[in-house]
Amino acid sequence: MSKDPRHYDIIVSPVITEKATMASEANQVVFRVKRDATKPQIKAAVEQLFNVKVTAVNTLLRKGKTKTFRGMRGVQQDVKKAIVTLAEGERIDVTTGI
Repeated sequence: MSKDPRHYDIIVSPVITEKATMASEANQVVFRVKRDATKPQIKAAVEQLFNVKVTAVNTLLRKGKTKTFRGMRGVQQDVKKAIVTLAEGERIDVTTGI
């Protein structure tokens, strides 16, 4: 199967935090994704790009926060994350990139 260029648009970046690292022990990987991406699109993109079997996709939408930087108020963008559960025995090394 060839990699569809649209799959690269759906997956924005991996999330590398302490919480995401703990989830990797449960065979889960966390990605930032486009806000309008659906669960089937995310599943297809991860399976095609990383050649793994995905069993579940959970998504969450973190609303943008208001922040003050050097006296200027600004609003962060809304961020959609996908927690992808992989099949038993599958692995993704997110530190290598796509």
